[in-house]
Amino acid sequence: MSFSPSLGTTITNTRMRTPDRISPFSGMCSVCTADCIGSCEIGYSAIRGEEALYPSGADKSQFASEKDYPIDLSHFNINGRVFGAEGIEADTYKASFPNVDISTMVGIDNPIKLKAPFILPAIAKLNWPDYYAGAALAGIMVVIGEDAVVKDKELGMKNNRVTKSPLLKKMLDSFNRYNHGYGDIVLQANYDDEHINVLDYAISELGTTTVELKFGQAAKGIQGMGFVYNLEDALEFQKKGYLVIPDPSDPIVQEKHKKGIGPHFQRIGKLPMWDEETLTQRIGELRSLGVKRILFKMAAFDPKDMIRVLKIASNNRIDLVTFDAAGGGSGNSPCKMMNEWGLPIVYMESILYDILYEMNNKGYELPKVAVAGGFAMEDQIFKGLSLGAPYISMIAIGRAAMAAAMAGKKVGELIDQGQIPKELQKYGGSIEEIYRDIRLVRDIYGSEADSFSPGALGLFSYINRVSTGLRQLMALNRKFTLNKIDRTDIIALTKEAGEISGISTVMDYKDMIKELI
Repeated sequence: MSFSPSLGTTITNTRMRTPDRISPFSGMCSVCTADCIGSCEIGYSAIRGEEALYPSGADKSQFASEKDYPIDLSHFNINGRVFGAEGIEADTYKASFPNVDISTMVGIDNPIKLKAPFILPAIAKLNWPDYYAGAALAGIMVVIGEDAVVKDKELGMKNNRVTKSPLLKKMLDSFNRYNHGYGDIVLQANYDDEHINVLDYAISELGTTTVELKFGQAAKGIQGMGFVYNLEDALEFQKKGYLVIPDPSDPIVQEKHKKGIGPHFQRIGKLPMWDEETLTQRIGELRSLGVKRILFKMAAFDPKDMIRVLKIASNNRIDLVTFDAAGGGSGNSPCKMMNEWGLPIVYMESILYDILYEMNNKGYELPKVAVAGGFAMEDQIFKGLSLGAPYISMIAIGRAAMAAAMAGKKVGELIDQGQIPKELQKYGGSIEEIYRDIRLVRDIYGSEADSFSPGALGLFSYINRVSTGLRQLMALNRKFTLNKIDRTDIIALTKEAGEISGISTVMDYKDMIKELI
């Protein structure tokens, strides 16, 4: 059988002519006829060429892998216990799921409190105002994505250095205006951002306190790119220090472009060329500017690279390293890359656990570690924490969190228009009646909460749901603080899942019976 999808996908608005008759090894229709208009990936490529590599509508959509990986978190079930209580007094009136403490802290020298062990990964498109604001309401961390300044029409630069970015200030303010002492907004920088000193500007001029250095494209192992269809824009990007191919300043290229000859311009993200020495130097520079916390964003690259990044993080007292598993993300990644590159979450976490276990045994100071990779609901979150315990203690929730922000915003717009969806009419006809958790937000912010964006309320409510669900699952295992979660809290359902992860299977428990009786 093939785990890969066919050559038709909603990501590129392509479809198969005979979806029930697919050749599994190629992904093509089993019968390809001369009468077909070419609606699949191959046909689309025949018309649009390299443009067909990329998702359709990246400005208004987010994307993820359609590959059916052999092992995922559904191959584990959550354990349960009926005796005692860990992390709380064994008193039936106290040991109840609302009293489970899922708060945590991030930061070695300048720790901050989080109400839940979540970080919302880097996004700088779609409904980012509510994504950032909702994170502040929920008291968790959120990351402004790479290349944010490129979108700033009022961007000011001098000598290839950022001197003004009203958009970046607006993004930071989206979180900071609602900050009530928990969480933080993080500014991420890729190699292009570093080339134009985005972090230096944000720390010195905008008061940014937490930054994140990005290796590669995180879950996206390729270079970021974007087609540029007119010469003037291509020249402007090149002037700002971006890699533009072909060279728009070349007179021959310009002449060909006017005649409609040659490739379209592409703004291509620079591949990072970090090493231990340059990273250590850069980390020192950032700290000298006054930044309080420095994070790394890594992915399921070659395990040798994962080890190297963790060693650098340890040696430089990095506050948090987030590893992003295969499966895509919100960005503009080539579709085949999303399906076929990197390690999916169970594989990545299992390797990370082994790496961190060995590093701990050898005396390394371990950074706090988070993982991303398709987490959406509380069962997945609990399994992710258990699979990586005690070394992986935070979960990154990306696409699901943005989906909540978008859904909350859309429903709010429909309420304003008097077009309340039928499914929601039973709750009432106003924001107050339909958005159930506005009461909780009022308890924090008072009557000001009545003016908050429905999208931000939507994200807050979603985080409240998965937080409550996580508390329930922890109480099921009699674990009342995060540090009590361990690898015995889940069971591998298949031999393969057990072999990959090192988590006990039912057969392992059968072997223990004689010892226990």
